[in-house]
Amino acid sequence: MSNYIPTIGLEIHVELKTKTKMFCGCLNDPDEKYPNINVCPICLGHPGTLPTINKKAVEAVLKLGLALNSEIPKTSKFDRKNYFYPDLPKGYQISQYDQPLVVGGKLNGVKLRRIHLEEDAARLIHSTQLPSSLVDFNRAGMPLMELVTEPDIKRAKEAVTFAKELRLILRYLDISKADMEKGQMRVEANISLSDQRQTIRDKRQETRKKELGTRVEIKNLNSFRAVEEAVNYEIKRQAEILDRGEKIKQETRGWDDIRKKTTPQRFKEESRDYRYFPEPDLPPMDLTSPAGEFNLEELKISIPELPSEKRARFEKEYGLLANQAEILIEDRGFARYFEDSVSELLEEIKEESEERKAINLLFNYLSSDIRGLMSEQKITIKDLNITPENFADLIVLINKGEISSRLAKDLLKEMFVTGLDPRQIIQEKGLKQISDEEIIEKAAREAINENPRAASDYKKGKENALQFLIGQTMAKLKGRAGPEALKLAIKNILDKI
Repeated sequence: MSNYIPTIGLEIHVELKTKTKMFCGCLNDPDEKYPNINVCPICLGHPGTLPTINKKAVEAVLKLGLALNSEIPKTSKFDRKNYFYPDLPKGYQISQYDQPLVVGGKLNGVKLRRIHLEEDAARLIHSTQLPSSLVDFNRAGMPLMELVTEPDIKRAKEAVTFAKELRLILRYLDISKADMEKGQMRVEANISLSDQRQTIRDKRQETRKKELGTRVEIKNLNSFRAVEEAVNYEIKRQAEILDRGEKIKQETRGWDDIRKKTTPQRFKEESRDYRYFPEPDLPPMDLTSPAGEFNLEELKISIPELPSEKRARFEKEYGLLANQAEILIEDRGFARYFEDSVSELLEEIKEESEERKAINLLFNYLSSDIRGLMSEQKITIKDLNITPENFADLIVLINKGEISSRLAKDLLKEMFVTGLDPRQIIQEKGLKQISDEEIIEKAAREAINENPRAASDYKKGKENALQFLIGQTMAKLKGRAGPEALKLAIKNILDKI
């Protein structure tokens, strides 16, 4: 067992989905391919320009705070964070220091310290051909939310779980796409180790206290895999240093995704190094007064059912397993399509005992077949050509045994392309299920005669051989016969041989 206890805190930066940038009217477009298109004197930091606050960006942060049961203070203000770097045109960043928009709250058992708002920096593009570094100011001034947790996390997997749940909530609230590959959500991890051999027993409270170790920050982790690998590496690195009797340096490190190791970047700055002072060009914000600009009650009402609530409801209301519910809630539109389809389905299913079976059947076809078709065509659920009503009709046909699973898959592909009702496709293409016993028996005999070895294996007690013969017969009938009818016909023939 390790002698060290990890303590992990996260700082997560999120680009907000607003029409314009944080302090000017430039388009906030993270997908802009051409450099320096969405720029103006304000976001380029020209002398004498005056910023104005993007109200929608402030409301987005307040909305997240309300969703996380955080405290919204009476007032908040912006500050200047002073430092020099080529991607910072003004020589300072407009951020928030001692009066953030949101304080406290909790997510996945992890306490939150604060959520504040600032402007994003420009993007540096390093060229190995020239060699040189270029600056693209399209990103400069974009509204950037920063969420800071308390150091409550003990393992890398917990950090990943927290970040994943936050991303889901951001998407449900529709305040950010939070696409990590595009830099719209960036995770920084603060890690320290304490030696559990040096814990001190508080005799009065009978609790154990520990001295926190020296904190190291890992910057700009742009995937959940990187978060887990970087945190685990850093815990191991620090433990090895302490085992040698050496001290941890307080520093900022980066993650090398190729060599799978953290590398030193600079010594960690303290808040005093940034010389914060109130932004003189922006007024303080009144957040809670009825006469103020922000209506917290309206923001509360606009908060949809959150992932944790939907998770619990799907398991209880539809009898889904935890992993099934998780697949659905990953995409709010996907979850809505499921519910709409189930609603249509239950109008056709009259027996309560059949409901759970039919819902599970619907989930399986949605999560495998439809999802597979969407993945092949690279479309989202909003572009799906199959209406919930038509999808539910297909499930009803399968559930009643009117079509086979083989035919259902073919119908689904046709519905995916045409958007037609399954019954209409069956009618137009003559795909009605075959129930004529003579036709089924003839196809079964042909399959048995063509596969004498499978017939022999069945006679020896090998059940898999029967399934093989059912599949061969089904292929001859082009999926237009029920598996039970085929099974009965094949067994009758084989029993007489």
